[in-house]
Amino acid sequence: MKIAIHAADLDHDRIDGARVYLLNMLRNFGALDRSDSFLIYHGSRFNPRLAPPTFPNYSVKSIPCAFLWTQTRLALELFRDAPDVLWMPVHNVPLLRRKNLKVVVTIHDLAFKIFPGYFTAKDLAKLNQLGDMAIKNADRIIAISHSTKNDILRFFPQIPAERITVIHHGFDTELFQKDIPSIESESLLKSYKLEAKNYILYVGAIQPRKNLGVLVEAFEKIKERNPALKLVIAGAPAWKSEGTLRKIAASRFSADIIVTGTLGFEKLPALYRSAKMFVFPAIYEGFGIPVLEAMASGTPVVCARNSSLTEAGGEAALYFKTEDSAELALCMGRVIQDGNLAAELVRKGLEHVKNFSWKKCAKETLSMFTFPVQK
Repeated sequence: MKIAIHAADLDHDRIDGARVYLLNMLRNFGALDRSDSFLIYHGSRFNPRLAPPTFPNYSVKSIPCAFLWTQTRLALELFRDAPDVLWMPVHNVPLLRRKNLKVVVTIHDLAFKIFPGYFTAKDLAKLNQLGDMAIKNADRIIAISHSTKNDILRFFPQIPAERITVIHHGFDTELFQKDIPSIESESLLKSYKLEAKNYILYVGAIQPRKNLGVLVEAFEKIKERNPALKLVIAGAPAWKSEGTLRKIAASRFSADIIVTGTLGFEKLPALYRSAKMFVFPAIYEGFGIPVLEAMASGTPVVCARNSSLTEAGGEAALYFKTEDSAELALCMGRVIQDGNLAAELVRKGLEHVKNFSWKKCAKETLSMFTFPVQK
């Protein structure tokens, strides 16, 4: 069987959860499935930090084209190469394609329908058009959480529920559960003027849906009782980040709020492991990979209670009402003051993440590419 994969997202400079997901699927497909061939299509050049590995049954096809790449150059190559299945790990699908080409689409979230105000007008129009087209034209849909599946059924009631399969994300077990030399951790913390177990950590993009304003407000509330405490926001500005950045700059504790910008994967384990706790305040998530990464690193997790985050965190996180900075501050204060609670969260987290891995995710995803023979 020939399986075509849309991998153009791995060319982008910014790294997000959807791109981490695609990269890890490509790291696993070739090792798990040696009998099928994989045609991996992208534009001109992979981001070096997102470049997939090579396998004997991988054929990487670079097809540069700036204008409507999926609908033009990719569509043309799919006609030429005649794969059996096309996997779209993004909300998109070529309109023109062979009738017997089976299409599997991964839907990460429908935030653009639930929170349209968090997107620019241009992006919102594009996401709605492409998302609608992908969901309506897919033979099979992968939802990365039960929350996302429920959202699909809510906005697209005509889609049969049996067409949608939930496959949870994983995390990099080798990266986040490896031994880290103390000199490596010390060097990283020193570069940001941090002390181990004396900072609160968030990992992810800076954009409105991440709800970082509430995190800053909660940090200000507990900072007065914990003067040495710092807040680390490990991520780069994304769309509509200006309001969040202004709020950080205006905080009376702005000197103790560190925004790292983009970090390489290799720096994250030490940053997670040395944190007092990890806080994920997002208003809505398709899944929430950083929750697993923090738990796997042995760090207590405080998380907003909404969307898929209770799936990612299970019973191993401490939850707060999404918009309530006072409740978030209370949760953070409990973790700081109650060593038994912090230890229990760590224990539960390490047990919880045993249910997730990229290998498991890849196996379940590969099973979606096999279609019944048409009679």
